[in-house]
This record gives sequence, structure tokens and C-alpha cells, in this order.
Amino acid sequence: MPAYMIFFREGPVRDAAELAEYQRLNREHGGPASMEPLVVYGSMEALEGPAPDGVVLLRFPTVEDARAWYDSPGYQEALPHRLRAADYRALIVEGL
Repeated sequence: MPAYMIFFREGPVRDAAELAEYQRLNREHGGPASMEPLVVYGSMEALEGPAPDGVVLLRFPTVEDARAWYDSPGYQEALPHRLRAADYRALIVEGL
């Protein structure tokens, strides 16, 4: 059953250098071939409630695959840079 990792950037970027380092590390470590980016900071229209500053949506084959990527040493090395760059929420949602 597919799983979706959703990241909501709650406000503007506080530290562009930290975000650039996060992005660099993610490119360097890469993700699994099974990870499919579906949305990466595309334009949006809020229909209910306040819109986040940005959204990233990634598809994985399973919840276990999504969690394995998030918990991987490469992603865990990058994560602190994202958290210093801006305020985020992250979710894993099981699909249909």
C-alpha cells in the first residue's frame, strides 16, 4: 500500500544558508529509487484554513519505506539543517 510523506513549511525561511545545506546533503545522499516526488513547493490555493508557506509531497511504496528513508543516516544528517532553516511539520500518511 503506498505511503505519502508530507512536509509543510509553516512560515518563511529564516536561514537560507541552512536550507541550501539541507538541499545539498539531500542531493549528495539521494533518496531511494522508489521515492517519487509528487509536489515540491508548487503554487497552491488554500480552500480551508491558512495556507502553509510551502508543501512537499513524496510517494513511497510502503509506510516502512518512507520511515526507512526518513530514519536513514543520510537524511538524519540533513534534517537538522532543515529544522534550523524554517519551521516544518512532517507526516507519513498511508494511501489507498
